[in-house]
Amino acid sequence: MKKWIPDHRFIIGFLIAHLLLFFSYEDKAVFWYIFTGTMLVLISYAILHEEMDDKLPTGTYLFYGTLSGAALFGVFWAGSSVIDLLNLPMQDQIDTLYREYAPSMLWQYVILILIIAPGEEIFWRGFIQKRLLKHTNAWTSIIVSTLMYTSVHFYSGHLALPLAALAAGLVWSSLYAWKRSIPLVIISHIVFDLLLFLFIPLR
Repeated sequence: MKKWIPDHRFIIGFLIAHLLLFFSYEDKAVFWYIFTGTMLVLISYAILHEEMDDKLPTGTYLFYGTLSGAALFGVFWAGSSVIDLLNLPMQDQIDTLYREYAPSMLWQYVILILIIAPGEEIFWRGFIQKRLLKHTNAWTSIIVSTLMYTSVHFYSGHLALPLAALAAGLVWSSLYAWKRSIPLVIISHIVFDLLLFLFIPLR
């Protein structure tokens, strides 16, 4: 590990994310409104304090992004099938998460594609993980940034969501550490979300 130098912008950004996501999950009736505002704040914070990486040609990040997003969904689909087959308790949590937080109106799908998915990658990979890479090696940045990304999902009150964030975060953090391309992880996230919520929902 490289010598650690206190990064106040990193710490403040992470605390802001926790505070805003706590309020986002506090009232399910206005979740999409608060969550959208939260992501706009985090996008702004990340862009103000860190340059975004774009080290791949368009065709390359589209290919890897689409492939990885579809593969990640395949893993989730297989996991959901096993949960259903074995009638595990996680079934009810997945049903509840879809009911409470999945997009259900056209504007929510638009927000998901234009703000939520890009915003999460810009903040968690383009800011949090990139700042970690200045002080740690790639593997440490993957593990720490994934755990930080996972931590804010506990506010949902359902263990299934942080577990899902852990799995997805490991994939997107690994992709970012490998290719250093924010567009790549954004495309991967969008493809995954569209399959999960629109084209082949698990519930």
